[in-house]
Amino acid sequence: MERALVVVEPTAEAKELVREAGSLANGVNASVVLIHATTDEEYAARRQAMSSIASSGGEYTADDAHEGAEQFARDVAADVLSDLEIQYETVGDVGKKGDIILQAAEEHECDHIFLPGRNRSPTGKALFGDATQKVVLDFDGPVTVVTN
Repeated sequence: MERALVVVEPTAEAKELVREAGSLANGVNASVVLIHATTDEEYAARRQAMSSIASSGGEYTADDAHEGAEQFARDVAADVLSDLEIQYETVGDVGKKGDIILQAAEEHECDHIFLPGRNRSPTGKALFGDATQKVVLDFDGPVTVVTN
């Protein structure tokens, strides 16, 4: 492993995954790219909530969502990886999580992906899609998935 992509989510389990991936990367002198993906649905809901607040004075844009996602990844990195001597960078994006993860892995030349998974029934995967399944099937390298 030379460069790992670690998916950051707002759960304790996901933060623990960041910590473990960082420790592993540190042990093999690899770098890490932390990414937080905001779905289109999450962006739309936040945009609508912001527009309904009359005193907000502005609109919640796609650029705001990108920056917010990247800031979240930076905050988790600072919190979780601060005591490791590891090189990392952070990325934030908006869209379909599976596509974003795969695109970021390719752009940053990552050779391993770490991501938190969810326990979802096969029917749920078929109806709603599953980013984890997409990444596992489409990434040409090792994928570590931790479910809660």
